[in-house]
Amino acid sequence: MSRGGARFQPRFRIDAAVLQCYALKVHKFPVGVLGASGYAGRELCSLVLNHPLLELAFASANSQAGQKAHIAGQEIDFIHNDESVLPDAALVFSALPHGASSEWVERAAASGAKVVDLSSDLRPGNGHANGVPYGLTELARETVAPAPVVSNPGCYPTAILLALAPLVKGGYALPGATIFISAASGVTGAGYSARPDLMFAEVAEDFRAYSVANEHRHLLEMRAELALLGADNDLLFVPHLLPVARGILATITVPLTEQIDDPLAIWQDAYSSEPFIEITRETPTLRDVVRRNVVRIGCTVAKGIRQPTLIVIAAIDNLVKGAAGQAVQNANIMLGIDETMGLPA
Repeated sequence: MSRGGARFQPRFRIDAAVLQCYALKVHKFPVGVLGASGYAGRELCSLVLNHPLLELAFASANSQAGQKAHIAGQEIDFIHNDESVLPDAALVFSALPHGASSEWVERAAASGAKVVDLSSDLRPGNGHANGVPYGLTELARETVAPAPVVSNPGCYPTAILLALAPLVKGGYALPGATIFISAASGVTGAGYSARPDLMFAEVAEDFRAYSVANEHRHLLEMRAELALLGADNDLLFVPHLLPVARGILATITVPLTEQIDDPLAIWQDAYSSEPFIEITRETPTLRDVVRRNVVRIGCTVAKGIRQPTLIVIAAIDNLVKGAAGQAVQNANIMLGIDETMGLPA
């Protein structure tokens, strides 16, 4: 191009890297986080801020509205729920408390946004599911992909159900037998609200059981999901509080219909193509999974008892694979993004 016979030289040179960054940014999906100040909400904000194809449209936190938070190296402003511009979001994560979330899920869905609900309000067994898919991603991709609303599983059920599903679906669990689950969680699993019994001085150098009467709220969704998988078993679930920040280690005792020579092959066959499930012949530990969106599963045959029995151990990070990471995994599927994108493996 010339101007007055001389070649026109642009005043500004557009750097290729800047142009690529701009092109990527304009194609990002705007997402909002309701209840962003809690542990799961902050983890969600961090994952969104580091995600190559998502951008944080808003982050609400009624109790901290007007305050700023430093997350993933960035400063974000917390707003009141009522200030959230729901139609601006392609997808909304609701990390609001149980009982308060369903109203905002309805509002977000009515605005046209897809929704992933991290509360128990819409989970199976809780009486309000109304056909909403249960987003245990590895078992529910076909129902998650087209869904306008998905219910994200609880942290304990994520570890326990993914560990039990291959046994139940394969008919290996003894019908009518009781499956015993002893699972321990870091203190972030109890939520962000200040409680004297969760103070560092109260938790450190201690290890305690809670909900010991087999009445933990997560039993509702575990029983419902296992029934759908064909299980005919009682669950005896005893959760424990670990003096660590994050992580869940579940030890599951399963009576079998018959002795199995190589039981680990059951999980290897079931999950061979799963990017976020690791099968190991070593005993899983929390160090294997902390800050990763994975569930790590191992098993061993119980010795010295008459009834053939497997001891299955599953480990997850309760805030990542047990909450925010799985929510992003579901969101990726709902938005047509590669399922693994933006998730720490």
